[in-house]
Amino acid sequence: MDALILIDIQNDFLPGGALAVPDGDQVIDVANRVRAAFEMIAATQDWHPANHGSFASNHPGGEVGELAELDGLPQVLWPDHCIQQSLGAEFAAELDSSRWSRVVPKGCDVNVDSYSGFFDNGQRAATELHDFLQSIDVDAVFVMGLATDYCVKFTALDAVKLGYRTHLILDGCRGVDLQPGDIERAVEEMRNAGVAITSSSELMERKENYR
Repeated sequence: MDALILIDIQNDFLPGGALAVPDGDQVIDVANRVRAAFEMIAATQDWHPANHGSFASNHPGGEVGELAELDGLPQVLWPDHCIQQSLGAEFAAELDSSRWSRVVPKGCDVNVDSYSGFFDNGQRAATELHDFLQSIDVDAVFVMGLATDYCVKFTALDAVKLGYRTHLILDGCRGVDLQPGDIERAVEEMRNAGVAITSSSELMERKENYR
């Protein structure tokens, strides 16, 4: 079975949000369009406690964008974002969630960030996503959302390592590009790892041909 995995399409990552991804809102229409091609849809949700260690505000003298250390791991410091129960943590209002099968929270541990929808950044603990996909015999995943060079990339790379046939819906992603070229490098890294790069139009055409 194929599954669509929507990555962190939340208010804080949209224009006007605390950690806005440039043009992040443009992925919403893509998500709403491709959902018709899938029986199984899961969405990941950044779900941070207010004292999360990835927030620059929790590091005296720390600056947003600075590279620091968190529990032995390198950590980019971010603005406070996607705090549990906040408006910023909610999914975009225009995003159609009516057929979602599972919402997977991540980044809940104050001591480690979690870019991937499958594991925390230290690979020390897993989310529920892999077990859920295995329980319904998913063997191929199509990944899209925010942001290309962080949560989308690490989710796709982990999906490959876990044995899923993994596809990136490229026009359904937008990136941070903290360092110029980060987005292009992320896409190339995914491609080199075995992720198939596709587009929403190619996906919908292929799915229609198999009906």
